[in-house]
Amino acid sequence: MNGLARERGRQAPYGRAVAAQANVSGANVKPDSGRAAGAKTAGDGRPIVELRDVHQAFGHLEVLKGITFSVPKGGVVCIIGPSGSGKSTLLRCINGLVPIRSGSIRVADFDVHELVTDREKIALRKEVSMVFQQYNLFPHRTALDNVMMAPIHVLNEPRDEVRERALALLAKVGLASKRDAYPGELSGGQQQRVAIARALAMRPEVMLFDEVTAALDPETVKEVLNTIRQLAREGMTCILVTHEMRFAREIADCVLFTDGGTIVESGPPAELFDRPQKERTRAFLSQIL
Repeated sequence: MNGLARERGRQAPYGRAVAAQANVSGANVKPDSGRAAGAKTAGDGRPIVELRDVHQAFGHLEVLKGITFSVPKGGVVCIIGPSGSGKSTLLRCINGLVPIRSGSIRVADFDVHELVTDREKIALRKEVSMVFQQYNLFPHRTALDNVMMAPIHVLNEPRDEVRERALALLAKVGLASKRDAYPGELSGGQQQRVAIARALAMRPEVMLFDEVTAALDPETVKEVLNTIRQLAREGMTCILVTHEMRFAREIADCVLFTDGGTIVESGPPAELFDRPQKERTRAFLSQIL
């Protein structure tokens, strides 16, 4: 199915799945029952993100070696693993920033692996937004301007409408008083929260977070994690690459441990962290917990 083949009526922006699952290498992994309490149903029941046997390589270096998993609407998946295991590349493939060599990726109604034109990719990124380790804010623009730019210049939305939404998003991430501040006047944690508001301004169905606290000092990590925690509680579908193990244990429906371009092990946080089945997982966790 081509990404622009049919228009979708936008549903409520967030909606927690009742039985949020991650399909990993054919296994259905249900979340801790407390995570899904009071949740809404997940539309037609299809996963909103689905990867099947995804391979990706840079030249002769094979980075992803057959990745398969799926995430329901409202699900939260945390990806952990050593540096160089393909975690960040995996997110970039989901967002269409990096092409795959084989396999398939579907996000909502978009077959990501089939998108070719800029128009198709822009349509995809209305559904899936990504927040990077580096904030990538425009230094000569205020926080408010940074949040408004993509909806105005990429989506051609009316300025007044976008401004109202941007102000609400800055308030949502706790930065209403910083709307006229420039990035150089903000702390690292504040800049990252502006970046999250900017991603939300596209009104995505899925949020990708790529080690968003890695460049922050310990005092500002908490404020960024609190923002993500609130999004997850409101039902935003989230896929996170993170080194924050305590946070992953708390927030995730499912944790994927990757190494060497493969998913070594997956499961609910309580199982993967407390009772890992694979020796490689046990060795990794013993070094960081």
